[in-house]
Amino acid sequence: MFNKILIANRGEIAVRIIRAARELGVGTVAIYSTADRDALHVHLADEAICVGPARSTESYLNMNNILSAAVATGAQAIHPGFGFLSENSKFARLCEEMNIKFIGPSAKVMDMMGDKINARAEMIKAGVPVTPGSEGEVHTTDEAVKIAEEIGYPIMLKASAGGGGKGIRKVNNVEELVPAFEAAQAEAQAAFGNGAMFIERMIFPARHIEVQILGDSQGNVIHLGERDCSLQRNNQKVLEESPSAAIGHTLRNEITTAAVKAAQHVSYENAGTIEFLLDESSGKFYFMEMNTRVQVEHPVTEFVSGVDIVKEQIRVANGNELSVKQEDVTFSGHAIECRINAENPKFNFAPSPGKITNLFLPSGGVGLRVDSAMYSGYSIPPYYDSMIAKVIVHGENRFEALMKMQRALLEFDVEGVITNVDFQLELISDPHVVAGDYDTSFLGNVFLPEYQKED
Repeated sequence: MFNKILIANRGEIAVRIIRAARELGVGTVAIYSTADRDALHVHLADEAICVGPARSTESYLNMNNILSAAVATGAQAIHPGFGFLSENSKFARLCEEMNIKFIGPSAKVMDMMGDKINARAEMIKAGVPVTPGSEGEVHTTDEAVKIAEEIGYPIMLKASAGGGGKGIRKVNNVEELVPAFEAAQAEAQAAFGNGAMFIERMIFPARHIEVQILGDSQGNVIHLGERDCSLQRNNQKVLEESPSAAIGHTLRNEITTAAVKAAQHVSYENAGTIEFLLDESSGKFYFMEMNTRVQVEHPVTEFVSGVDIVKEQIRVANGNELSVKQEDVTFSGHAIECRINAENPKFNFAPSPGKITNLFLPSGGVGLRVDSAMYSGYSIPPYYDSMIAKVIVHGENRFEALMKMQRALLEFDVEGVITNVDFQLELISDPHVVAGDYDTSFLGNVFLPEYQKED
C-alpha cells in the first residue's frame, strides 16, 4: 500500500479522502491556496503545503506547483477528488511521466471517455444505446443549423469537453439556435479552453439515472447500482437518491448491465459513473456521458451497497484487486443526499460567503452522515464552489429515508451565512418528491416557480 498520497483538492471531498486514507494507514498531504490556510483539510492532513494564491488557476489548477508539492513531500500518488484537475488527462499524463500514481483512470481512457464526442463513438461500438446526434465536433452555427434540422428539435447543445453544467443549452427551434450556440461555445471556451460542441436530440422530460462502476487493473468491473439525479437546477444536481423510484427490477438489470459493458469496453480502472437519460414513457434509456472520477453523490451508493468507494479507489490505484465481486454486492434500503450550499435561494441562489459564527450539524441515530469541511469560526472564501456540506441519510425504505432527511435538515443550523437548508427542506417535503413523481423538468418548471412565489 502507498505510504503517502497527496490530495489535489479542497473542501469536504479533501476531508473525505484524508479520512479514508487514514483508515487505510496511508499518510496524507493537503495542498491549499492562501485563501484556504485555515481550512479543515489543512488541519486534518499529516502534512500541508501551499500551492499558490486564492485564484484556482494559480493554485488548485496549477499542475506544476501541485506536482512539485508531491515530489517535495514524497507522495507516491495523487487523489484529485472531483472538479479542478480530476478529469484533466494532461495532468494524469504528467503524473504518469513523473512516476506518481494518479488515483483514477489512465490519461488514455480519460481522453476517450472524458470527451463527450469520443465517448459517444465508443458507446456505439460497445452496443450501448445513445441518443440521435452529431457524429463529431460542431464548430460553426451553419453546421449546427444543418445537424439540428436532420435530427429534429428540441435539441441539446453540449460542450465536448464540458462538465458541471457548463456549455449546455436547450434549444426548442431554429430561432433560438444561433444565439444559444454562440453563448454555449463562448462559455465552453472560457471554462475548458475548448469551444468544440456537439448536438443531440433532447430526451425531455426524462429521468437522469447514473450507475456507479468500479474497475481494477486485473480486468474486473462491477456496478454498485444506480442513483437518481433528476432533481436539478440549471443542469446542476441538487438532491440525489438510490435506488431510483422510477426503475423496476428488469430495467435496473438492463441499465446496470449496459454500464458494466461500457466500462469493460474501455478497460476502465478505478471509480467512474455512467450517466443515462431515461424516457419513462417508453422505458428506453440512452447513454449521456461518463464521469471519470468520484462523484459528489457517491455517499448514497456507499450507504445502500456497504462499499467504501474512496477506499476502493486507493486500493485499485495501488494495484490491488477490487475487494468485492459482483456476486458479493448486495443492496439494502434507500439513501438520499441533499447538497447544502452557502447561497440565497430567494435571491436567485446568489453565493453567500462569510464567517460561520455558530454551527450545529445534525447527528444521532443509525443511517445519518454529514460530509463537510465547515467548523464554527471558519470563513467561507468567495473564490470556490458554494457547496459547504452534504447531508446523507439511509433508511430501511424510501419513506424512512425521507423522514430522516426532514429531521436532519430541521436540526441543521448555520449562522453567519445564508444557506439553502430551508429550500432543501421544502423540496424533500414536496408531495411530488415524496411520491417519487418527478423528472429533470420538475425543479425548474414546477417547484421553483411556486417556491419563489412564497416570498
